[in-house]
Amino acid sequence: MGKDFYSAVAERRTFYNISKESVISDEAIKQIIEKAVKNTPSAFNSQGARVILLLGKHHDKLWDITKEALRKIVPVEQFASTEDRINSFKSGYGTVLFFEDVSVIESLQNQYALYKDNFPIWAQQSNGMHQFIIWTSLEIEGFGVSLQHYNEVIEEDVKKEWNIPSNWKMIAQMPFGKPTAEPDEKQFNPLEDRIKVFK
Repeated sequence: MGKDFYSAVAERRTFYNISKESVISDEAIKQIIEKAVKNTPSAFNSQGARVILLLGKHHDKLWDITKEALRKIVPVEQFASTEDRINSFKSGYGTVLFFEDVSVIESLQNQYALYKDNFPIWAQQSNGMHQFIIWTSLEIEGFGVSLQHYNEVIEEDVKKEWNIPSNWKMIAQMPFGKPTAEPDEKQFNPLEDRIKVFK
């Protein structure tokens, strides 16, 4: 990993064109996820984020489940483009699934009633940091990555397929693989509209 932090942040992009070729070993991918989960901050050190890595046939199965779930709700005349998008994710090497353990949130709400409305918000913030760290780390290694949210459509089937605890709430899906095309150029709104400095 030769990039500095800011270069890695700047170069992290959404890649939709990916292949089943890997750029590092499965063990190295696992280590990226382990380091992120271990070191990402969480409110009250609650550590409620949960992550699943799907490779090989498990990765393919996820996107087959997603395609069939969408087939039930997307109009027939619109399904071809939906199928193409799902197939682009399936064409990747693997998928990282992000969850939040709801029982951790509920426990904190019971312990600290004054902050009870904030714990779900703080949990989402921490989960977002997990996603960002893993996404950026995979891109540093040479993967193309994107973040998807088919949660309500597939959560039940995914939990059943991989025997995932009922108290894990699905947050996002992150397919990745070797890039086969460059992403579109990123557009930026003026920073002066987004940042204020008082001194």
